Amino acid sequence: MKIDIWSDIACPWCYIGKRRFEAALASFPHRDEVQVHWRSYQLDPSLPEHYDGTEVQYLSERKGIDPVQLAGMLEQVTAQAAGEGLAYDFDSLVVANSFSAHRLIHLARAEGGIKAADAVKEALLSAHFEKGQDIGSAEVLTGIGAAAGVDPDRIRSMLATDEYADAVNADISQARSLGVSGVPFFVLDEKYGISGAQPVELFSSALEQAWKESHPLVNLTPASASADGPACGPDGC
Repeated sequence: MKIDIWSDIACPWCYIGKRRFEAALASFPHRDEVQVHWRSYQLDPSLPEHYDGTEVQYLSERKGIDPVQLAGMLEQVTAQAAGEGLAYDFDSLVVANSFSAHRLIHLARAEGGIKAADAVKEALLSAHFEKGQDIGSAEVLTGIGAAAGVDPDRIRSMLATDEYADAVNADISQARSLGVSGVPFFVLDEKYGISGAQPVELFSSALEQAWKESHPLVNLTPASASADGPACGPDGC
């Protein structure tokens, strides 16, 4: 079963949603037959490569939300993240454009497959929300990719060009065609869509439903045989 997940590294709910989805997948009986494909999305493509200011200042300027209200919102998100074992630190967060980071995920998948792409995605989210690292920095991106097994020189050569820019833009365009207006957004087997960082139980239910749809039970009883063969039930045998 294939699962496409559109998310942005700069989205706090995307990390929370990743954790909740992973918890559901861990208890899914057919988890070894599930392929997760991370898709690119940008909440603010116009963000400069580097922004001089805090997350509260950025959101206040860009979204027009009162700083006091924003601080309360970030506290709530931090508490939700803590419930999933994540230690958000918005005071240390470095506001940066995520486009090159998305290109790194595509490179990791091409060079090392699904596991490498997932490792890079995880490291980028942690770097951004927990470690106060600049995800727009070539040095940071090279270190994250190298830790996932991608050749550092290959990463540097990619970052020095616009390689994988088309792949990132294609993901964003596909999201637009699907009507995705917010992330995280999960698509199961190109049929079921789940919007937002939903509870673990909802992800579990969706996985079961999608699996049953794509793997229907085939009745091998011959048409000529009795509809009710010898069997036992609640009332006896």
